[in-house]
Amino acid sequence: MPRTIWSGAISFGLVTVPIHVTSATEHHAIQFHQYHLEDMGRVRVRKFCELEDREVSNAEIGKGYEYARDQVVPISDEELSNLPLPTAKAIEIAAFVPLESIDPIQIGEGYYLTPDGTVAAKPYKLLVQALGRSSKVAVAKYAWSGRERLGLLRVREDALVLHAMRWPDEIRDPAELVPPPVDVDEGEIEGALALVDTMSREDLDDDEFHDTYTEALAKVIEAKREHQPLPEAPEAQEGPGKVLDLMAALQESVNKVRTSRGEAGDADVHDLSTAKKSPAKKTAKKSPAKKTAAKTASKSTTAKKAAKKTAARKPRSA
Repeated sequence: MPRTIWSGAISFGLVTVPIHVTSATEHHAIQFHQYHLEDMGRVRVRKFCELEDREVSNAEIGKGYEYARDQVVPISDEELSNLPLPTAKAIEIAAFVPLESIDPIQIGEGYYLTPDGTVAAKPYKLLVQALGRSSKVAVAKYAWSGRERLGLLRVREDALVLHAMRWPDEIRDPAELVPPPVDVDEGEIEGALALVDTMSREDLDDDEFHDTYTEALAKVIEAKREHQPLPEAPEAQEGPGKVLDLMAALQESVNKVRTSRGEAGDADVHDLSTAKKSPAKKTAKKSPAKKTAAKTASKSTTAKKAAKKTAARKPRSA
């Protein structure tokens, strides 16, 4: 069971949902410590008081704000938890918006919110159902670790997830990073779309998406522990050179993807880009020549019928 990071409540109008917060993700990366290479003794960071020049324990350490060079204002954890803010002890929902309206660059770490006891189960489920049926996400405010934050609430498999968000003014303007104007023709765009189509998939549930770096590092560690030769590094592939022909690069990229998937034959990016655009064949229309012939035949038939009727009306001669 993941450790509870924070306990409080979700404020949904006049509805309150007591919750516990746990991390929604976990890290599998291999962690290193620092060692003295001469004797492999562990190197640790010790905390010293500058004034007394001695090591201090965690129990002697607290938070403080340097108001001036010679004036530090101490702030205790209790004072931080009792800030005069409604978000200090609650995640306050401020609005409901479509997920598409939020720039993904604002979205950060995810946390699971679990109901605190049986009393919280019903309002928790109510919020889950409301979010699910509305197809929207909730934007909320909350205060953790000495600052007020913006958050996004959404549903994942009947559980509420809180994503930390950056405030809009924390997002840098990318204008200065945008390249100068260049011309891209339709053929190149269609070639890029063909590559996108070739590389498209429904989800990321595939063996291809796993941490190969950690696996390789684990093999190196195991080999050194067993005093075995280190695994050989794969042959380095040629790095991407200067792109002179975009269409040729796109064509080669499409073929490489197809080859990696075991699909036989090379594909033309033009064929791929237009395959989905080709409408279904409709019944061929009659050509003008056929129409003329049909009209002529129709007039001939009509004339014959008229002649028969005229002959029928004439009186017989005596």
